[in-house]
Amino acid sequence: MARQFSGDKIVVASHNAGKVKEIGELLNQLKVDPISAGDLNLPEPEETGLTFIENSELKALASALGSNLPSLADDSGLVVPSLGGYPGIYSARWAGPKKDFKLAMKKVMEELGGKDRSAFFVCALSLAWPDGHTETFEGKVHGSLIWPMRGKKGFGYDPIFKPNGFEVSFAEMDPLKKHAMSHRANAFKLLLGACFEGV
Repeated sequence: MARQFSGDKIVVASHNAGKVKEIGELLNQLKVDPISAGDLNLPEPEETGLTFIENSELKALASALGSNLPSLADDSGLVVPSLGGYPGIYSARWAGPKKDFKLAMKKVMEELGGKDRSAFFVCALSLAWPDGHTETFEGKVHGSLIWPMRGKKGFGYDPIFKPNGFEVSFAEMDPLKKHAMSHRANAFKLLLGACFEGV
């Protein structure tokens, strides 16, 4: 059985403003006060893992140990089977040091050319405690890539990702609708069911 969360504060182990906002909105349903790792001036650990889960756990543990509070980290990315699974865990790195996701999206579409545009987002969500214990859950959402990019909402690769069953990109979708069915939402539902029963 998963360890239960207790307390009223949780560190969101990210310096990505879009990700912190989205995770904060998902945490709204709980009586938990989210604090970002950036606000605590915690350093960003180097992502040396080879999977989304490894990197998520690495980030959550670093924040939990640095803040002495339970910490929630996510590692997520866009997986394109026609590109051998890339950008995958390197999704943020494809955006370069300036985090230019327009450049990253252009690169994905150029490399894809006329190949199959099926893609999916993966999110590994890890909750870590200062004693080193972690609970990790993984969510996915499948769709296809579109070009040119569409929409101003969301962040990252959202403007080129159209989830299956929808005619709009994640960046065109109402944020509440996206939160209800995204890869992050799917991982979050698993986390809530396992670790937040009493909250």
